[in-house]
Amino acid sequence: MFIISCIKKKPFPKKSFIAMLIGVVLVASIYVYKVYFYTFDTIDKTYMQDGPGPVLSPDEAYSVSAYFEPYGGAAGGVNVWVELTNRRNDNSKKIIYYSDANDNIQLDWVDENTLFITNAGPYNNSVKLDVEAEIYHDRGLACRSWLMKEEYERCYQK
Repeated sequence: MFIISCIKKKPFPKKSFIAMLIGVVLVASIYVYKVYFYTFDTIDKTYMQDGPGPVLSPDEAYSVSAYFEPYGGAAGGVNVWVELTNRRNDNSKKIIYYSDANDNIQLDWVDENTLFITNAGPYNNSVKLDVEAEIYHDRGLACRSWLMKEEYERCYQK
């Protein structure tokens, strides 16, 4: 616009430029908020369905349960998340896994602190997690979130 106004010897359109600048700043702000301020609290639990679980750890210090979240109506899909309950710490809960749900969801303890989550199907999102230090988010939003950095030591994504 600036170059065209110089060539045509017309005054620079200040109102259009300011409106465009405000639009760019608004879109950039929304992007930064969605990416860097993500928490698992944004999961829509309105149509939540129970999945496998609760499954107790070998020493019964933890239990895990899976939940499903349908989205998109008839043409949509289903997300799955796994919630860890710390039975030694006032039954505090935290989400340690979030992904698209596939055909086969299973929760198996490898040892007292290690959980193997099988999410097999067309896209294999299976993972082994140390429940005290690791989380998984298939799109990586939890890994990039500034708000969640204190909740894990390692974060995995697809």
